[in-house]
Amino acid sequence: MSASWLPALLACLGVGVVAGFLAGLLGVGGGLVIVPALLAVFHLLDMPGAHAQHLALGTSLATIVVTSISSLRAHHARGAVRWPLWRAIAPGIVIGTFAGAQLAGLVSGRLLQWVFVGFAYAVAAQMLAGRQPAPHRQLPGKAAISGWGIFIGAVSSWVGIGGGSLSVPFMTWHNVPVKEAIGTSAAIGLPIALAGAIGFIVSGWPVAGLPAGSVGFVYLPALAGIALASFPLAKLGAAAAHRLPVAVLKQVFAGLLIVLATRMACQLIQG
Repeated sequence: MSASWLPALLACLGVGVVAGFLAGLLGVGGGLVIVPALLAVFHLLDMPGAHAQHLALGTSLATIVVTSISSLRAHHARGAVRWPLWRAIAPGIVIGTFAGAQLAGLVSGRLLQWVFVGFAYAVAAQMLAGRQPAPHRQLPGKAAISGWGIFIGAVSSWVGIGGGSLSVPFMTWHNVPVKEAIGTSAAIGLPIALAGAIGFIVSGWPVAGLPAGSVGFVYLPALAGIALASFPLAKLGAAAAHRLPVAVLKQVFAGLLIVLATRMACQLIQG
């Protein structure tokens, strides 16, 4: 490993602080911050760029395993997780995420980066719009919930997230109270992260030329740095979700997403 290993590790600790807090606060796994941050860390380490996006996605999902456990425990302690809904959506989540990770391993990193850019802009627009659910809309039946799980899992695997950017709007649009939507989303992040991390390990296992410290498309040094910081911060974020004006913080987060997505898009255009 190059001489820049220590700054990279410190950077990953910093990424973990932000990602962990966001996971608890907004019900997102932090992947929308982790993925572009990891790309910057990989550049710092002078890693080959061909599979940098795959490594960022797989590592992001692996870190969300840790973040989601901490976050869901904190939300469960406050009675904010709808476990019957979780049980209904989890099987589809696992199927969609694992299958999506296999497909992502077959496409170029450049295509995955453009997908990430488009998704980040879409999430930012949704947060800024702040749409409210129709008062009469209720949760659909189990078959429809399972279908939504497959969709959420597949998209999450391609952008390296814990699904909160999709599952929270899905639940709030169906009149689940926002705090319960955030808490249940934190619980949904666990099967997404597990299935996604395993999927990227499997899809990256036969790939040659990955950096030392990689297990498939999961880069263990970055995983360790982010996980160490994110686990305790997720609990703080969950506690803050019950005290801070989350609507205002979502506007700030949307602005951050726009900056990150624009930066990545500019790099893709120039490259």
